Amino acid sequence: MIFAVIDTNVIVAAMMTRHDDSATLKVLQSIEDGLVTPLCSPEIVAEYREVLSREKFQFNPAEIHEVIEGIVGNSLFLDKKASGFTFIDERDKVFYEVALAGPEGNTRLVTGNLRHYPATSIVVTPAQFCEILGLSPKENADEP
Repeated sequence: MIFAVIDTNVIVAAMMTRHDDSATLKVLQSIEDGLVTPLCSPEIVAEYREVLSREKFQFNPAEIHEVIEGIVGNSLFLDKKASGFTFIDERDKVFYEVALAGPEGNTRLVTGNLRHYPATSIVVTPAQFCEILGLSPKENADEP
């Protein structure tokens, strides 16, 4: 089993894409299929709810609920492990520190914003994560 913290931007991209074979959709599908156990914390879930509910996205509230529950219902909740890193956006820190608390060598932080995180092997893009899982995403299919 592989564990992953899913950055909010991955969920937003998955909900916005028009491509059924996008890497972001495959990441969410891998959770539903039981290939991946998401790692969460109450702070992460709160950010999911806040960001996905923003008016600018105009996501359907029922779809927001379904997506979040699909992740949370399969999640392992962990306490953060201090990283000692300074982040461009301190709200990103919780995602990285929950990933650090996951099983060593078997945990990834999946994000579309690599530059927001330390350059470590646990931080990967959705396409890289699909490669780890043995899935093949369509190139550039995360564009809405």
